[in-house]
Amino acid sequence: MLHGSMNAASAVNRVLRNKIHKPRTLQSNAEELTNSILANLNSGHLRKAVSILFNSPVPFSFSLYARLFQLCTARQAIVEARKVESHLVSFCPNPPLFLLNRAIETYGRCGCLRDARELFEEMPQRDGGSWNAMIAAYTQCGCPEKALGMFLHMNRLGVSANEVTFASALGSCAALLAIVLLRQIHGMIVKCGFTGNVILESSLVDVYGKCRVMSDARKMFDEIQNPNAISWNVIVRRYLEMGREREAVFMFSEMIRVHVKPLHFTVSNSLIACSRIAAILEGIQIHGLVIKTNIEEDEVVISSLIHMYVKCGELESACKIFDLPSSKNMINWTCMVSGYLLNGRTQKARELFNEMPERSVISWNTMLSGYTRSFQWEEALDFVFVMQKESKDIDYVTLGLILNVCAGLSDVELGKQVHGFIYRRGFYSNLFVGNALLDMYGKCGNVKSARVWFYEMSHWRDRVSWNALLTSYSHHGLSEVAMTMFWEMQGETKASKFTFGTLLSTCANTFALEPGRQIHGFMIRNGYEIDVVIRGALVDMYSKCRCLEYAFKVFEEATWRDVILWNSMVLGCCHNRRGEVALELFGLMEKEGVEPDHITFKGILLACISEGRVELGTQYFNSMNTRYCVIPRLEHYECMIELYSRYGFMDELEDFVKTMPFDPTVPMLTRVFDACREHRHLKLGEWAANKVNETNPSVPFQFEFMDNAADDSEVAAGAGLERAFQMAKRGEIVGGDVWRE
Repeated sequence: MLHGSMNAASAVNRVLRNKIHKPRTLQSNAEELTNSILANLNSGHLRKAVSILFNSPVPFSFSLYARLFQLCTARQAIVEARKVESHLVSFCPNPPLFLLNRAIETYGRCGCLRDARELFEEMPQRDGGSWNAMIAAYTQCGCPEKALGMFLHMNRLGVSANEVTFASALGSCAALLAIVLLRQIHGMIVKCGFTGNVILESSLVDVYGKCRVMSDARKMFDEIQNPNAISWNVIVRRYLEMGREREAVFMFSEMIRVHVKPLHFTVSNSLIACSRIAAILEGIQIHGLVIKTNIEEDEVVISSLIHMYVKCGELESACKIFDLPSSKNMINWTCMVSGYLLNGRTQKARELFNEMPERSVISWNTMLSGYTRSFQWEEALDFVFVMQKESKDIDYVTLGLILNVCAGLSDVELGKQVHGFIYRRGFYSNLFVGNALLDMYGKCGNVKSARVWFYEMSHWRDRVSWNALLTSYSHHGLSEVAMTMFWEMQGETKASKFTFGTLLSTCANTFALEPGRQIHGFMIRNGYEIDVVIRGALVDMYSKCRCLEYAFKVFEEATWRDVILWNSMVLGCCHNRRGEVALELFGLMEKEGVEPDHITFKGILLACISEGRVELGTQYFNSMNTRYCVIPRLEHYECMIELYSRYGFMDELEDFVKTMPFDPTVPMLTRVFDACREHRHLKLGEWAANKVNETNPSVPFQFEFMDNAADDSEVAAGAGLERAFQMAKRGEIVGGDVWRE
């Protein structure tokens, strides 16, 4: 009854006045009552102490009321606070302002703004403390607009603001990111003569940083004559939160240089900054400082040290800290598991995970994400079953990872079971889970279910949802549907770089030049940045659509070209049978100082095949390892076999095949076999046939020359078609992935 009926001081007063005239059984002596109240307070019985006060028809000392307000604030005891305030105003005709201000502060800390505002409005007189208490109450209760409104009203009435007032106003500016008002309040602080106040100056640094104006934050920090540890902590943290880790580490080093002892949180923030930029040397120096200042047992610092070493790949150093007696908590344990996973040591991570005395849902998710990151789908599925048996914890991240496992295994039936679980547990409206479902259905080839679920997400889907559906259409050859969905997308959300990359890839793979040109024009008209990734996709699209001129225009407009963009252009020339141009591009690429990779050399060798440049191709292949430090891959060996075979360099072919660092594959041997039949090279042909028969004895190869030389080409053509047909039935490809003409 008390909670429901007494929401304000006036209501409590009426009840109290009615009770005053009733007979009392309690002691009437004020001193004895005070001793009884204090005894209950010392015993921790706040409610009983307030009950004695509330039922006493006598006033008490102001210090007792102040102490009761303080305890009500600490324990968030709103009912008791209302009783204390009611008794104060009932038995003290003119209560002191400081007690009424204390009551407002208590209401604010307890989250009861209505009570605070009613008391504030009923006060016959107010001082600066009253305004401060009310502004602070609004700030603490998450009402920054009202706090700033109160501050401006106070200013208009001519009430002088003090440090507390400005601090609350600055906090509200930070919550609203009100940079214009912040500058005005900054000017008022200077005008009122508070420029030497290190607390206010540190608050200004903090708020400028929260408003993402780090230039002003740094200027303000540099104006502080003697910044203390809190000031330094503020500037380091704001640089860290802005993603400017190097500045954060630099400011921490400056702090040490001027002999200011850092707070534990400052050390932790600087270590986090080192971990993000892999600054291992700076991290080791900070570790030395931690040992020197004897704070290595602080949990926050230890966790940051382990995290730093893990992110920098120094697992041995992380293990040494983790093995300390005070380090083995669940957070650090999970961090170590994550470290082994990031370094590809999945088995070691699992062993450490199994040793954990307790696990949270984050620990389970970390281990599961490690399996998915390394594409160990079977192990991931087994782990999901273990998790199901041993843990009841599950969140939206867990469900997203399980759906990734379903997608990796292409197990749509399991994915549907997870979908049902999501409905039963109420996760279906979670955007992360919804997008994971879309991705799963698309990767499992169930485009219909993906489309149905996409339309069910109509009230909460986002740009990622559209991209997932477009990717599904693109991967399954539904380019026209993908383009239609793209134009529908414009009415709901803005396309991202990923969207355009997907669509351009679709156009390239389906040779759809006109839709590709439309996408290109759309990006230009709407001011999208055509970065190096999109530029590469455009080059690839125009090249595959046989529009090499446009590909060159896009390529030439690039202000900076990385190796991927050069590769796109080189392969585009090869695709359009412009091998000489591709070779010229390689020369220009070297002049610009761009180092080629394995894809570059695949394009160069294809160009040599197209142009019949056997000797040049041999030179490039031999220089890959010796000059460019690129280890040849399977596709490079296939290119060389095709190059020698096509142009009848049989001695070179025999030497190349028999000196390869690995056994030739069946497609390689088949190409050698066909070349030997074409160019009448008996010895190598028999060797290739025997190798193929050893590998695949079910379809034996037999080597024999054609009797009628005049009919060689005709018979060879017929044999080639027959062999292609047979190999297609067996799922083999002549010449591997290199030659598909």
